[in-house]
Amino acid sequence: MFTLLILLLQRLGIILALAFILVNVHFFRRLINQKSLRAKWAIIAIFATFTIISNLTGVEINRDGTLIQSTFLVALSPSDSIANTRTLTITVAGIIGGPFVGGMVGIFGGIHRVIQGNLSDFFYIPSSIIIGLFSGFTGRYFKKNITYASPWITALLGICSEGIQMIFIGAFSGLELLKLIFIPMIGLNSIGSFIFVSIINAYITNEQQLKAVQTHDVLNLTDKTLPYFRQGLTIHSATKVCEIIKRYTNFDAVGITDTTNVLAHVGAGHDHHLANQTVMTDLSKHVITSGTARLAYHKSEIGCPQVHCPLESAIVLPLKVNHRTIGALKMYFVNADRLTSVEENLATGLASIFSSQLALGIAEEQSKLASDAKIKALQAQINPHFFFNAINTVSALMRTDVNKARASLLQLSTFFRSTLQGVRENEIPLRLECEHVNSYVSLEQTRFPNKYDITYDVRTDDQIKVPPFCLQVLVENAIKHAFIGCKEHNKIIIVVKQQKQMLKITVSDNGIGIKPSLIKKLGRQVVPSSSGTGTALANLNQRLIGLYGEESRLKIDSDDTGTTIQMCIPYH
Repeated sequence: MFTLLILLLQRLGIILALAFILVNVHFFRRLINQKSLRAKWAIIAIFATFTIISNLTGVEINRDGTLIQSTFLVALSPSDSIANTRTLTITVAGIIGGPFVGGMVGIFGGIHRVIQGNLSDFFYIPSSIIIGLFSGFTGRYFKKNITYASPWITALLGICSEGIQMIFIGAFSGLELLKLIFIPMIGLNSIGSFIFVSIINAYITNEQQLKAVQTHDVLNLTDKTLPYFRQGLTIHSATKVCEIIKRYTNFDAVGITDTTNVLAHVGAGHDHHLANQTVMTDLSKHVITSGTARLAYHKSEIGCPQVHCPLESAIVLPLKVNHRTIGALKMYFVNADRLTSVEENLATGLASIFSSQLALGIAEEQSKLASDAKIKALQAQINPHFFFNAINTVSALMRTDVNKARASLLQLSTFFRSTLQGVRENEIPLRLECEHVNSYVSLEQTRFPNKYDITYDVRTDDQIKVPPFCLQVLVENAIKHAFIGCKEHNKIIIVVKQQKQMLKITVSDNGIGIKPSLIKKLGRQVVPSSSGTGTALANLNQRLIGLYGEESRLKIDSDDTGTTIQMCIPYH
């Protein structure tokens, strides 16, 4: 009996060595975390192979109890028996994969044992199936959130599983064989199950702890980069972010670009990968153009034109906001062998987080711009000069024309009501926007009779949605700036029409035009003047871009015969 125990422990060592190798294979670790039928069949194939190996490496026992050692037991006499680790592998398969996996591994293991015994001892098939189902259901009951049943519970399951096998052996092969193998097999299966599942649980626990540490580091890193990414992609923010990434990771160099220029490069190669210069590497250009991540394992794949560039491998990932590539995150090693799947997964996660941070920053900026635009629009409309001019005009009319004074007060009321409504809403019906323009123009014409002629050409439903102040700002801009020195024949034409799925809005005047040097600045930055703060067009343009995208920005065309300002927004 003692000799049999020693021989079985040797066989157990083979199985446990294979188990240790198995849990270090990423494919297997991914399988045990999946619930799909395909994953279960893959686990069945793995443990069925283990079961067959257990049968082949067993210890043959002849009818008089003599132990026969051989390298592989391909076949044995129908009168002989075999002591092996088959029950152990079936038990572990059930604990890991559940009753379906355990039952199927039991079928394969039992069938192979019957074939190995020259089609004798058919009881091994049902006994193996019962063991697989028992360990599967019991293991599932004791399974924890992440790990499997505790090693001590597993050892107890191993004893119970081998006990089931012993019942069948005693019933069909006799008590003499049972006396010889009972203690070695029970001990073997309990110890083997204990160690096998302990190996898997230990690896799962260590992996979870490693992930927790990595998650902590990543969260710490992203917490430090968030304030800079909220500022947008600038040279300053990109430099700070690259310094943080370099400090918290093992990369030799980190870089960030926008769609055309390098914004920052920290680490190896900083002498020629310079900020505010055009992106030079072929790898980065491809990522920015295609919007897909790329890996390079040789400096030739990076495509740096500098012959002595120390960068040997790289991970370059697109930074995206609203599915649009706005830049690239680049991470480099000076040794190509250091680029592994760990660094690839880390870089991919960081790129995703950074894209979200940039989107958050842009969203905050757009919200700030929208709020600022509303406030500026409100301030621009309800400013002291306009208010006092309107009141003075009404006051003067009350002495000469009471009805006109009353009409002007109603227009002033309409103007303020429309202004307040525009501050609350991002979009309003075109009809209300036209009423706002009419009230503003009416008040101006009260002060300057017959100075302005406003013409509407609306070729669509007046209930369609438009941004508030989109017409009023352009009309006011024309009245303030287009007709300086012109007291009559001043015309403003407003055209609104549908083109496919877009709404095209055009405001034209026959004024003095805009200087060419100012056209590129208008709508992109504040352009102060003697007759205004210069914020209205810039705020309107930013609101349009924030609401509908770059294609809706203002388009300005001007010469000495007048100015035309156009915008295109989605039709709805």
